Amino acid sequence: MRLNNKRILSFVHHDFEDLELWYPVLRLQEEGASVDLAGEKAGEVYKGKYGVPVTAQLSFDDVDPSNYDALLVPGGWAPDKLRRFPKVIEIVRHMEEHKKPIGQICHAGWVLISAKILEGKKVTSTPGIKDDMENAGAEWLDEAVVVDGHLVSSRRPPDLPHYVKAFADVIAGDHKGQ
Repeated sequence: MRLNNKRILSFVHHDFEDLELWYPVLRLQEEGASVDLAGEKAGEVYKGKYGVPVTAQLSFDDVDPSNYDALLVPGGWAPDKLRRFPKVIEIVRHMEEHKKPIGQICHAGWVLISAKILEGKKVTSTPGIKDDMENAGAEWLDEAVVVDGHLVSSRRPPDLPHYVKAFADVIAGDHKGQ
């Protein structure tokens, strides 16, 4: 399995988009990766927009980003909450500075906007935050998945197969794009 020994961190908070968390987590685990879920409080149960629960294994403050190979940011309404935590922003900036893969889908772009890491990047997201992404300095593309170096972005749940494959490719070092 090509992601053996890879550690991936995923943020969670209430009202995450259920498929945008669970589909990537399960697919990455199938590839051999270990995925840790971090929320505001360790042990807290967070419910997705459609009621699927997830329990945070760590609090944001417990996370040492240097222990992770990649970061997954699910969409839904959770990103609007996530971007308010200084530690979340610190983790995103660490991953950006060290060019570790960052996967974001749908509204997850709000977290990257707040971390101020999108200037000059090619990205996609739900069309509803296209203006936000462009105002943050990104070039927005209406594509199922956009890979710009270590940043992998996608629009919405129907794009998940393309998104998660591209994200896994980048983590494994198999992506031949930009």
